[in-house]
Amino acid sequence: MTDKEQGYHRILRFPKTRIATNDVCAVGLEKHHIPALLEIDVTESRKKIKAYKREKGRISFTAWLIKTIAITISDHDQIAAYSAGRKKLVVFSDINVGLAVEKEIANQRVPIPLLIEKAQERSLESITLQINEARNQEINQKDIVLQKRSTMAERIYFMLPGFIRRTIWRFMLRRPHMAFNRMGNVAVTSVGMIGRANGWFIPISVHPACFGIGKISKKPVVADDRVEIREILNLTVLLDHDVVDGALMARFISALTKNIEKGTGL
Repeated sequence: MTDKEQGYHRILRFPKTRIATNDVCAVGLEKHHIPALLEIDVTESRKKIKAYKREKGRISFTAWLIKTIAITISDHDQIAAYSAGRKKLVVFSDINVGLAVEKEIANQRVPIPLLIEKAQERSLESITLQINEARNQEINQKDIVLQKRSTMAERIYFMLPGFIRRTIWRFMLRRPHMAFNRMGNVAVTSVGMIGRANGWFIPISVHPACFGIGKISKKPVVADDRVEIREILNLTVLLDHDVVDGALMARFISALTKNIEKGTGL
């Protein structure tokens, strides 16, 4: 449907995918996520990415960051575990990353989910290609996810009352294998790279681990006892305190920072 002009205002109709976003926010606020706001020096990594493009092939910063996150989680796999009741965790051997890709539907830009499976094993080129294909994919208001056909059950979901839709999310999250197969065990969003806002944003997620990629800006930093202008990435990390304690969180964040700064995988 099109927007309606009514004198001094206009009425916008949400695309269906926006309904799912609202449900995720409602259920995600029930999670016990601990946010960490990081500043990470990516000066050397960005130099390596530029060299990689010249010598090997086209890759994107987002694709490399997803791969680096997946590799680091593989070494700290409890970070992306799902809780199964009060006494068990389900730890998956693969890192499947859910990425929100902004698409235009009915003259509105909305996030559509894309699942990057086995990200820890994938090449940088293949992840870059999958993201680019998703961004260029033609979709309509009936499409709910990218790179596969929407099922009848998914279409029926949007016809249900809100409390039933959110009950479906809670039902799925209590069944780790179902949740993993549908949406992966890690979420990444890069909306913070859009525009010029210099800071962090804290996403809302139903995943065990979520990463909000912010802006890269140049800042004066002390390096080797000298003040230098470096390229600094603002990164937000959400980790589920129900599945991981503070010590493991700290070790993971330290390892992730190190891997990003040294350009792991390049």
